[in-house]
Amino acid sequence: MSGSNPLGRQVGGDHYTNATIQPIEYMMAHNLGYIEGAVVKYVTRWELKGGIEDLEKAKHLLEILIDYVEKEDG
Repeated sequence: MSGSNPLGRQVGGDHYTNATIQPIEYMMAHNLGYIEGAVVKYVTRWELKGGIEDLEKAKHLLEILIDYVEKEDG
């Protein structure tokens, strides 16, 4: 294995590598699932990349998660 840190580089921009803590580090530290992790990703980058559309994506994912949890809880 090479000595380089994969978190030190980003493919396609710098909106994550310039963050104080990268979304992937937070997701792994808190053992988040896909939906929760994607919400963190979109909320972290919205001002630097996708604007309101990223916030809408996060909102949509939260709606999906809420619907899923409500159905699971019966």
